[in-house]
Amino acid sequence: MISPLKPPLQALLHAALQRAAADAAPALAGLAPEHLVLEPPRDPAHGDLASNAALTLAGPLGRKPRELAQAIADALPASAWLSAVEIAGPGFINLRLAPAAFHQVVATILRQGGAFGRQPAGSRGRLIVEFVSANPTGPLHVGHGRGAAIGDSLARLLQAAGWQVTREFYYNDAGNQIDTLAASVQARCRGLTPDSPDWPADGYRGEYIAEVARAYLARDGVVADDRNITGAGDPRDLAAIRDFAVAFLRREQDADLGAFDVSFDVYSLESALYTQGRVEATVRDLIASGYTFEADGALWLRTTAFGDDKDRVMRKADGGYTYFVPDVAYHVGKWQRGFTRAINEQGADHHSTITRVRAGLQALSRLHRWNIPAGWPEYVLHQMVTVMRGGAEVKISKRAGDYVTLRELIDEAGRDATRFFLVARKADSQLTFDIDLARAQSMDNPVYYIQYAHARVCSVLSQLEQRGGTWSATAGCAALPRLQQPEELKLAAQLARYPEVVDAAAGKLEPHLMAQYLREVAAAFHGWYHAQPFLVEDAELRDARLALAQAARTVIACGCALIGVGSPEQM
Repeated sequence: MISPLKPPLQALLHAALQRAAADAAPALAGLAPEHLVLEPPRDPAHGDLASNAALTLAGPLGRKPRELAQAIADALPASAWLSAVEIAGPGFINLRLAPAAFHQVVATILRQGGAFGRQPAGSRGRLIVEFVSANPTGPLHVGHGRGAAIGDSLARLLQAAGWQVTREFYYNDAGNQIDTLAASVQARCRGLTPDSPDWPADGYRGEYIAEVARAYLARDGVVADDRNITGAGDPRDLAAIRDFAVAFLRREQDADLGAFDVSFDVYSLESALYTQGRVEATVRDLIASGYTFEADGALWLRTTAFGDDKDRVMRKADGGYTYFVPDVAYHVGKWQRGFTRAINEQGADHHSTITRVRAGLQALSRLHRWNIPAGWPEYVLHQMVTVMRGGAEVKISKRAGDYVTLRELIDEAGRDATRFFLVARKADSQLTFDIDLARAQSMDNPVYYIQYAHARVCSVLSQLEQRGGTWSATAGCAALPRLQQPEELKLAAQLARYPEVVDAAAGKLEPHLMAQYLREVAAAFHGWYHAQPFLVEDAELRDARLALAQAARTVIACGCALIGVGSPEQM
């Protein structure tokens, strides 16, 4: 979506262009108002919005850019939305907006409420977002938390932008790491500790392994999504221990994600790819595609045919598959389920698998004539998180042993602060999570700063009610012409950007853009709050200011919801 300011202004520019270039009408055929770009100039001193129409159209029209820009400016129809038009540089048209334009923004927000900035549900098609997808071998760590915050925010933003979104968690519940988990729990069941000489090589050492062992020996029951398992209590039964440990840790991860307000529509299991024969079927199809070869006793995929720097082993000499092969089979399932757009949010350590997974899919696409796009699936990769407390890095957990868990971070900093901090920077940049700042109830804490703006509006409306006053959106909209102060218009201009920020954050797969925007809105609100009193004796002016405040409250609440952060009414 675009700012509610732009369509009327694009219509004005389009009408002016038709007049200024009336003698070259064929060159403008097919040019619609929405094709004319309007963006804020780099320097706010140059106006509110700028158009490069004269620069882009001067050539086709056979005119000099600056002369064409002046002709367009001279031909602009009269409008209550414009206070001035200026020509800058080689031919930019800078527009300065009148207060009436910003009043219309406030009225639009009050009229649309929570629908402001949202596209009709499912209007842009359907897609799948896979995120977290942690191995069920231990509690979720802060890296998983960053993936959860980014992935869930992406899903929310894409829904707001008009996509029908399916959220999926892919459990890697097969392979060596699961064997190591089972051996570690079995060792605990036998009374061994990580310091014992017979402890499994590379075994998991956290206290949570002892918890799993105790629950297994006590014959506890575990319900985890698709399974209901009771501990067999037999330390010798490694298969039973494996099944119980995976279910136990899946249940724990689900509980951690629930505390983080993250849920999924679908859970997929790597083990099912093997039990259902999908991995073997995928390998057979890859061989049939003609893009495999055998060398050194191994089966290789010719990934260099699809841009990789070298070919990759699919099946090792010992008969085992390399880790990207089940990933190819898994993504075949996504395509066959009809997801022509798929987005994977994963840690940066998955970077090496992207090319080979896509290569496998392209080989299969050519075999089956599926027309899978070359860049399918899309990837968002996040970098590591460093947790700080008291100026020092926090490296280990009392429970997990060698990393900080997501649940511990939530318990210390709170869900809202944890979600905001984990999504506040671009995914591909490393992140430092300062627990002390996240806990601080001060304006230095960006979460507190944003939420306090929302709470301040609620407080003002509560004060009005306590004084026996009333306010309505109808009265507020009628009084909007009273808003003339720079701080008021600056805030309204920020609110007008919200639909485009939603669209940009969703389109670029960058939820940090919403976090940044909310800080800018909060800054504009707090600046206005300190400059202008709301509950003044002048009822009309009071209604107008409360209308703007309510519009700000709506945008802050909607924006916070899109990154999974609450909007408290009291602080």
